[in-house]
Amino acid sequence: ARAVAGEANIPFFHKSGSEFGEISVGQGVKRLRDLFKEARSKAPCIIFIDEIDSIGSKRVSNSIDPSANQTINQLLTEMDGFDNSEGIIVIGATNRPEDLDKALIRPGRFDIHVNCSIPDLSGRIEIFKHYLNKVPHRNIDIEVLAKTTIGFSAADINNVINQAAIKAATEGCHHVMQKHLEDARDRIIMGPVRIKGILPDKETNRKTAYHEAGHALVAMYTPYATSLHKVTIIPRLGSLGHTCFIPEKDKYHTTKAEILAQIDVMMGGRVAEELIFGKDFITTGASDDLEKATLFTKAFIKKFGMRKV
Repeated sequence: ARAVAGEANIPFFHKSGSEFGEISVGQGVKRLRDLFKEARSKAPCIIFIDEIDSIGSKRVSNSIDPSANQTINQLLTEMDGFDNSEGIIVIGATNRPEDLDKALIRPGRFDIHVNCSIPDLSGRIEIFKHYLNKVPHRNIDIEVLAKTTIGFSAADINNVINQAAIKAATEGCHHVMQKHLEDARDRIIMGPVRIKGILPDKETNRKTAYHEAGHALVAMYTPYATSLHKVTIIPRLGSLGHTCFIPEKDKYHTTKAEILAQIDVMMGGRVAEELIFGKDFITTGASDDLEKATLFTKAFIKKFGMRKV
């Protein structure tokens, strides 16, 4: 919405839906009235309300907050109170469109719906380029970063770069480097590092190393497995180690062979523990792997109708 306003070179009003809720009775209505009054005085312009579900959710007669219905009623009144000739465009954003009141999305109000999906590989590459231009950087492999941030939104990528810049500054670096960006990405995906470096318990580190090596070796020698990116035994909030993979491209469907390969890789850590330490000395470190492998196996048979012959 901000980009649209910038291209059109017109005033832009950015509000969050939460600004009109959880305040004293009547204040939400007043703030909406004042917003549209100012917008009319500066038309043509764009009003952007983020998290519009905060004020535009379905109305209920027995609402705990009686002012909630008043706020959405005022929004409906304001939107009905001007026509296209006034040059005011109202844009709302939400992650929960199913919660919006039907009156809000009928023709004449929010009648044009745009689905902003998560960016694909090429989109992530362009977003990384855009935000990296805002910080000094050196020797960055944008393609690797884009391939290892599947499911990231533009805001997530911006967060990666901001955290990387902070990390670089704390280290006294004048440029953001690849290591800073990968650390920021890992922090978002896996949580912060629990301690500086590996655990002081050498035996735990040894078992974790063999476990992660099991995942890595199976991935390297299993046809149709996703390519290996890196392996670490630096503990983070949710795990003692991690094996990271790098897909060559975004996947829109998965083949039977690829699912079986993923299950094999998931079980690689437990198999390595059995081979090195014996069946009586396997650890609980494979609990998450076993849970995921079980879900994949159930889906393989019950959901996708595939059977291993």
